[in-house]
Amino acid sequence: MNIISAKDTPIIQLEEFLQTTPDNVRKDSLLEYGYVVEISESIKGCFVLEPVNEGVFWLKQLYVSQEEAANLPVLLETIIAMAKGLHAKKLYVHSHQPVVDILLDALQFHPQERALLVDNPPRARGNWWAYDVS
Repeated sequence: MNIISAKDTPIIQLEEFLQTTPDNVRKDSLLEYGYVVEISESIKGCFVLEPVNEGVFWLKQLYVSQEEAANLPVLLETIIAMAKGLHAKKLYVHSHQPVVDILLDALQFHPQERALLVDNPPRARGNWWAYDVS
């Protein structure tokens, strides 16, 4: 598994990959703060590590193709390591899938009572989680 900055990915490969993703994966955000997940020389996933405040990042647009879903725990651990490299203090994730909630809990993310105020209006569905990086 290789993690590559989306802006360093050939645009044709990125466009082909985006045609296979859900509509909520936004190209502009992916190119600004995002990364693609390459497995066997093919893009199989992506995510965005968007800075919110100094030392605070929001992991958003996390997507892995269904056939590579078993790699999600390793991918999340890699993202935590990347956040450490960015000198993050906190990493927030919004989950709307019970399986992801279980995985986040196992990786020592903590459920949040309130939504991270990054969306207007705030997301009503799902759960917010935080990880203390430092």
